[in-house]
Amino acid sequence: MSGVLTDPVSFVRKHVRNDKLVKHMIAVGAIMRALARKLGEDEEKWWLTGVLHDVDFELTKDDPSKHGLASAEILKGLVPEDVLRAIKAHNFERTGVLPETRMEKALIAADAASGLLVACALVMPSKKMAEVRLKTVLRKFKEKSFAPGARRDRILFCEQIGLTKEEFLGIALEALKEVAGELGL
Repeated sequence: MSGVLTDPVSFVRKHVRNDKLVKHMIAVGAIMRALARKLGEDEEKWWLTGVLHDVDFELTKDDPSKHGLASAEILKGLVPEDVLRAIKAHNFERTGVLPETRMEKALIAADAASGLLVACALVMPSKKMAEVRLKTVLRKFKEKSFAPGARRDRILFCEQIGLTKEEFLGIALEALKEVAGELGL
């Protein structure tokens, strides 16, 4: 993989002050890696895309139309062009960069799913990801008032990469269980 960014998590920590946002980016990276493994794609590239996708969020929170575009500027020359495009496409409604590739569509689904899964963990008695079961996630998916920021329409982008909602959320849940320690869950 071309690019010169050797430690993306440290890079994120230098650019993002909000610890919850850093954890979200680690979670999305984990989901992306698991999806790449399932789909026979480049795990390292997909992980990198997930970890870096919101590196500009704090800079662009007052102007969401720039979210993704500013990340691409920050990361230009550090990561491959398809990673930059996926990051821009994850905010396609505002950037106008329409998602076309599996990686781009996977990022949209992973980004939204991470919020739903973390919310599921936080309502468990232990507040631990290990306690979350897929049937709980699927039930909470149907409850529109639960974790309303976890946009279900975006989670369903998984269908555009050949996975059912159930398969996708199962993969995502297991991915987050693997990094639960880093997430504090």
